[in-house]
Amino acid sequence: MTDVTSTDTSLRTGDLPEITGYFNGSPVPAFALDRHHTIIKWNKACESMTGMAASAMIGTRDQWKPFYDTPRPVLADLIVDGATEATISQYYPGSAQRSVLMPMAYEAVAFFPHLTYEGKWLHFSASPLLDHDNNVIGSMEILQDVTKQRVAEEALHRAHEDLEVQVAQRTAELLRRNAELTEVNERLSSVQQQLVQSDKLASIGQLAAGVAHEINNPIGYVFSNFGTLETYLTKLMVMLDVYEQAEELLSAGPVRDNFKVVRERIELDYLKEDIPVMMRESMEGIVRVRQIVQDLKDFSRADNQMEWQWINLHRGIDSTLNIVSNEVKYKADVVRDYGDLPDIECLPSQLNQVIMNLIVNAAQAIGPVRGTITIRTRCSDGPDPSVWIEISDTGSGMSAETQARIFDPFFTTKAIGKGTGLGLSMAYGIIQKHHGQITVDSTIGTGSTFRITLPIHQPAGDPH
Repeated sequence: MTDVTSTDTSLRTGDLPEITGYFNGSPVPAFALDRHHTIIKWNKACESMTGMAASAMIGTRDQWKPFYDTPRPVLADLIVDGATEATISQYYPGSAQRSVLMPMAYEAVAFFPHLTYEGKWLHFSASPLLDHDNNVIGSMEILQDVTKQRVAEEALHRAHEDLEVQVAQRTAELLRRNAELTEVNERLSSVQQQLVQSDKLASIGQLAAGVAHEINNPIGYVFSNFGTLETYLTKLMVMLDVYEQAEELLSAGPVRDNFKVVRERIELDYLKEDIPVMMRESMEGIVRVRQIVQDLKDFSRADNQMEWQWINLHRGIDSTLNIVSNEVKYKADVVRDYGDLPDIECLPSQLNQVIMNLIVNAAQAIGPVRGTITIRTRCSDGPDPSVWIEISDTGSGMSAETQARIFDPFFTTKAIGKGTGLGLSMAYGIIQKHHGQITVDSTIGTGSTFRITLPIHQPAGDPH
């Protein structure tokens, strides 16, 4: 071998005896081709790897036989033909690349099932053989058995994949358990908040009932006394008319003059007109107070708060409207569109709480322009007798994302400190307890409609 260290680092040959010594003495499997693709060298290491004797290979163009089922070029053939990197990649896709050490050489990795019973993974490189004028006069291909390395790599890769699968499975399991714990925690928190809210409602109901009872007694005798006072004033007006008639019969003198002075000083004619008006307005005020007291008692129903009762829904709605009138009257007009409903079996104070929450929310959803809140009730057709209540507003409406979460505990669209996010979740729980449904239909900029559907009577045998 005359030169293996030229500037292009490709192998050169002109002395075949030296090439023969190099091939036969090398422990690395290798073979060489001439420019006509004929095998000129096939060393002993190559015989051992391929099982093909040099005597059977040299002088032939059967270099493909140890590796492939049908004739096709090996890497050394492609080097002799001066194939481009693109052409070489077609025969060895995904593994062919230019050699780092010898720019004119290429290397690749492939699996050869015909080598031994189980096949072999080979790393092979091929470089041109050049004469002293840099003409390609053949090529040399060197083979390296990398089966153990590839098997180890594949085993490591499988172990890595198995580990990733196990990590993914355990991570998914941990996430699932964490989600379950989070859900349980949220349920416990929701139940705790509902218990706290129920205790508050019970306390408020008892307080309202107590206040209503305390107010009801003095209002009772004020109402009674006012009726008596109205009777007395009527009699006094009759007597005053008689005195006025007698005044006309008096002759001129000090007595008649005194009548006139007193009449003008006390503005008797005005008093006779204003007193009946004041009495009528005062009576209306007292009646209004009595109604509010009764509404408080109806709303709270503290004495029977946890007892199921048959009630008139319209009466409960009207009582609730009276309680929240101050929240509504400056924001919206209330339209009552009541249908013909039978009494239903329910927990009145809890239903009143739901209706109050929906009405207040409707009023708060209405912007600076005065709007309308419509309360509509009807009976539902179907095999199971039921009724429904709709509370609609002309407010700002809600997005689909907000509607999907509106009944979640602690979810609120109000500013921090303006809402707890428990009102509608409590309402949902109460309606579920009544074996009913509560739904919402809303459009941004148009308004919202909440519908409550309730059975007329609770399921038989239900412990409530």
